[in-house]
Amino acid sequence: MPCTLTLKREATGAIELRRGPFEIGLDGRAAGTIERNQTVELQVEPGRHTLQVRTGRYRSPARTFDAADGTNLGFRCNGAILWPQYVASLLVPALGLRLHQ
Repeated sequence: MPCTLTLKREATGAIELRRGPFEIGLDGRAAGTIERNQTVELQVEPGRHTLQVRTGRYRSPARTFDAADGTNLGFRCNGAILWPQYVASLLVPALGLRLHQ
């Protein structure tokens, strides 16, 4: 029985500085895109998986998770929300996107 993975793109109480769609990577393959203030649901098989979002040269840290039969998993992503973080991401692209379970 598949597991439902819900990915929500929002910056709580702040303005997201990075615009445009983020690409969703699941287990190293493209799994769709997510726009600002959008929620995407993906079906995954039970087992260990890796999730990542990216846009251009910016990538979130890869998050590994275990999916069990019929469970629902939730993740949240957003771009840089503070100017210092945005500027730092120009030098260190991994700081430009966040992904949390």
